[in-house]
Amino acid sequence: MKTLDDWLSHLEALHATPIDMGLDRVRRVRDAMGLAPTFPVITVGGTNGKGSVCAMLSTMLVRAGYKVGTYTSPHIMRYNERVAIDLEPASDEAIVDSFATIDAARGDTTLTYFEFGTLSAMKAFCDARVDVAILEVGLGGRLDAVNVFEPDVSVVVSVDIDHQSYLGDTREAIGFEKAGIFRANKPAICADPNPPASLVDHARAIGADLKCIGSDFGFTRMDNQWSFWMDGHHRHSLPFPALRGAYQLSNASAALAALDCLKQRLPVGQGAVKRGLLEVDWPGRFQVLPGRPQVVLDVGHNPHAVRAMVDSLRRLPFAQNRVAVFSMLSDKDVDAVVELARDDFDVWYVGGLDMPRGQTGEAIAARLAEHGIAKVKVFDTVETAWAAALSGAGENDRLTVFGSFHTVAAVLAARQAAR
Repeated sequence: MKTLDDWLSHLEALHATPIDMGLDRVRRVRDAMGLAPTFPVITVGGTNGKGSVCAMLSTMLVRAGYKVGTYTSPHIMRYNERVAIDLEPASDEAIVDSFATIDAARGDTTLTYFEFGTLSAMKAFCDARVDVAILEVGLGGRLDAVNVFEPDVSVVVSVDIDHQSYLGDTREAIGFEKAGIFRANKPAICADPNPPASLVDHARAIGADLKCIGSDFGFTRMDNQWSFWMDGHHRHSLPFPALRGAYQLSNASAALAALDCLKQRLPVGQGAVKRGLLEVDWPGRFQVLPGRPQVVLDVGHNPHAVRAMVDSLRRLPFAQNRVAVFSMLSDKDVDAVVELARDDFDVWYVGGLDMPRGQTGEAIAARLAEHGIAKVKVFDTVETAWAAALSGAGENDRLTVFGSFHTVAAVLAARQAAR
C-alpha cells in the first residue's frame, strides 16, 4: 500500500464493523505507540456545532501565534481535511507514514477507520510539536476514540437526537454519552441552553468544573457587534463570526469559554480573537457562496441542524424562487427534516446517493410526497439534480444544498469540475 487512497480502502475493510464503540483496543495501540501528548488538549463534542467551535478555536489560537493541531470529521472533499496543522490539511505523505506506524504497532488488535484516523492525527500533532490540539468527537463521547486522550478542557456544544442506535433515543441518554468527555477537576463547557439533567448530574458526580451557557458564561448581541462574558470577565466590541447563522454566537461563546479556561497556559489577546472570528472558515456549514443565483451549502442532516438552517434561511433577503437540492442517508430522520423544511422551498430537486445507507432519488421523492410536497424533480444522482437546478435558476433565485455531507460534497465536486 503506497498511496493514501490505498490505505483508506484497506482501513475500511480491516475491522468487522465500521463503528465499534469502546476504548480498550484504541488504548492498547495508543500505549504501544507511546502517544502521550504533553501539550494542552481541547475535546469538543455535541450533536451539532462542534466543527464550527473547533474551527473558531483553531483560527483564534493560530492568530495568537500558537502552533495548532485540529482533528475533525467527517471530511467533505478529501480525507486530509480531517488533520490540520495551523489550519493547513496534512499531506498524503504524513498521513500514510502515520498509518504505517499504527499498523506496525497494533499487532493483532483491530481498529476501525475512525480509530486509525484518531491515532494518526495525534501522532501527527506530537511529531509536529504543536502547542495545543483540538479534537472533535466523532460519535457520542464516552466511548469515542478521541476520549482516550485526556482533555484539559471539554466542550459539549449541543445535545439533540441523532445516532439513536448507538447513543439512545432520548436527550437524557445522549447527554450522558456526551458528558463522558468531562474530567474530574477540569473545566467542562456546555453551550446547550437546556442541558439534560444526565449531563449536569454526571459532571457533578465526577467533580468536573461545569460551566453552562446563560449562567456561567454567555453573550450579549448588539446591532453591529457582540460581547462575551464569563466569571466577571468581558470581551467587548467583538465582530460577528464569518460563519453564517444566528446560532454561531452560541458556538463562538463556547469557544471563548474554552479559551478563558486555558488563559494561564495559552493567553489569547483581543486582537487575535477578533481576527479569528473574522477569518474563520468552515465549508458547508450554512456557507453562502458569492455570485448569482445565491447558493447556500449546509451539511445539516438531523432535525436540530435543519431547524437552525431554516431559521438562518429566513433571515436572508427575499429570493424569487427557493430551490432545494436534497438527498439524505436512509438511517437519518428524513421525515422530521422534511417536515421542518417543507414550507421554505418552492421546488425540490432530489438525487440518489450511491453508497452504503444511500437512497435513490425515487425513494426520497416518495418520502416528500408523504408530506404533501408536490413540486419535486427526481434524478439518479445529486450531481444531475444540481446541474438541472442550476440551469433552471434565475439570478434572483436561491439554491440550498442540504441533507448530508455527501450531498454537499457531490455539489462541490460538480462545481469544481465545471470550472
